[in-house]
Amino acid sequence: MVEHVLITGGAGFIGSNLVDYINLHSPGTRVTVFDDLSSGLESNLSGSQCALIEDTILNYPALVRASQRVDSIVHLGAIGSVPRSIAMPRPSHEANSSGTLNVLEAARENGVEHVVVASSSSVYGSNPSMPKNELDWTRPLSPYAASKLATESYALAYGFSYGMKTLAMRFFNVYGPRQRSDHDYAAVIPRFIDAALSGSPLVVYGDGEQSRDFTYVESVCSALFDSCVRQVNHNQPVNLAFGSNATLLELIVILANQLNRPLPVNHEHPRVGDVRASQADSSSLRELFPTIQAVELEMGVKRTLDWFLGNRTASD
Repeated sequence: MVEHVLITGGAGFIGSNLVDYINLHSPGTRVTVFDDLSSGLESNLSGSQCALIEDTILNYPALVRASQRVDSIVHLGAIGSVPRSIAMPRPSHEANSSGTLNVLEAARENGVEHVVVASSSSVYGSNPSMPKNELDWTRPLSPYAASKLATESYALAYGFSYGMKTLAMRFFNVYGPRQRSDHDYAAVIPRFIDAALSGSPLVVYGDGEQSRDFTYVESVCSALFDSCVRQVNHNQPVNLAFGSNATLLELIVILANQLNRPLPVNHEHPRVGDVRASQADSSSLRELFPTIQAVELEMGVKRTLDWFLGNRTASD
């Protein structure tokens, strides 16, 4: 059993789900969350067993203190969103690139051998190959993607340079309960669900044929925690997705079927920096995590929709 896990960004969507996953599957594991609450919510941790340190990953001394006597660090703290990085590139660089360096240095200073970092499928950028293999060339199309390439590069470099056990996981369109829909840079599934429940048209940027490898958050948490338990490391990035490939129009059909009504759609111009198609080669993931299970998109969307409906009812 891993005794103590530090999660940066642990009050966010993925981080808070990971806290709950650890609480459920390993209640004896101590969990510390490090989050400045700039996008995460303290309410996400309500009822969870964890200690919250409210601070930024740009505060290196605070990170050093938080990393003491920790077995593994799961580094999820970041400024997400391609459009947000295009509008404001410097904050994305500082949080995602410099922040990652701080996390790795804090780990090294405290002798924390195992660090998992969250990268992104956006690093593949303009590479047209499908499915995306970790050895394919990368070509970021946005400052966010460039900062995530730096994130994984730093983690791998620390593995080679200092003998740390590092693992860089490339996330592919993670979705599920607690994913926020209440800001301009919301991801597509919570944005679609929020619009559908509000009776508003679903906004699609482009023709809707762009495809994504949607990955349910529970599967992500399973891999992240298993990597901590077994101290999994790898000298290449690892795609954290299962090779599914659904278009936005197919996603709308799934959501409409679950709501049992048609959903109006408004098409707008494609957004700068958006990738046309994304699908993971999951062979490395399945080799490193042979027991991991994918959640089918229909089931994942249903669970997410149920959470939104319950949350909506509770707040009305």
